[in-house]
Amino acid sequence: MKLAVFDFDSTLMDGETIDFLAQELGFEDEVASITERAMAGELDFFDSLVERVALLKGLSEDKVNEICANLPLMPGAKEAVQGLKEMGFRVVCFSGGFRNATEPLGRLLGVDADFSNYLHAKDGILTGLVGGEMMFSDSKGKMLQRVQKLTGASVDSTIVVGDGANDLSMFEYAKLKVAFCAKPILKEAATNCIERKDLREVLDIAKAI
Repeated sequence: MKLAVFDFDSTLMDGETIDFLAQELGFEDEVASITERAMAGELDFFDSLVERVALLKGLSEDKVNEICANLPLMPGAKEAVQGLKEMGFRVVCFSGGFRNATEPLGRLLGVDADFSNYLHAKDGILTGLVGGEMMFSDSKGKMLQRVQKLTGASVDSTIVVGDGANDLSMFEYAKLKVAFCAKPILKEAATNCIERKDLREVLDIAKAI
C-alpha cells in the first residue's frame, strides 16, 4: 500500500483557516502573527493553538461553516490528489486546524480520510475551546504511524507534504518528505522542496515510490 499525507493549511488550502475565521472578529493581525511564529517553530504548537482559538469565542458556528466551505484551494490540489490516487496511493489529510474545514474540502478533493481538531460550540456559538488528536507538535507523526499500521503502508511507501514546524513529526516516518512553500525549519528536514504554489509538482516526486 502506498500512502500520501498532506497538511491542510497552506498546503491543500491556500492560507490558514484560523486566520480567515479571525478576520470575522477583527483579530486577523493578532492571530496571523501567532500562526506565523508557531509555523516557524518559535512557539509551542499546543499553546499557540489554544491561544488563537480563545480569540474566536463568540463566533457563530454557522458563520464558521460558511467561511470554511469557501476557503481557497491551493493551485494544483485537485490534480495532485487525483493523480496520486491514479498512481495507487491512499491520500490522507492531517491538520492542526479544524474539521469544519478539512471535512468539506477533503470531500471536494476526494481524499480518503482527514484528521483534524474540533472547535467546541454551545448553542451554536464557539466557546473558545478546542479539542482533538492534532493539537500537539508530535501529533502528526503519531497519527501517521497509526495510519501506516492500519493500511499496511511502510515508511518506504509513504510521501508526506507540509509547510510548517508541526509537520516535522510526520517527516520522520516517510521516505519522501516534501516541504511545500515551507518555513526554513521544515526545508532543512526535507528530501524535496517545492518553491511555487503548484501541488502538481508533487506527482513527479511521488514517482520515486
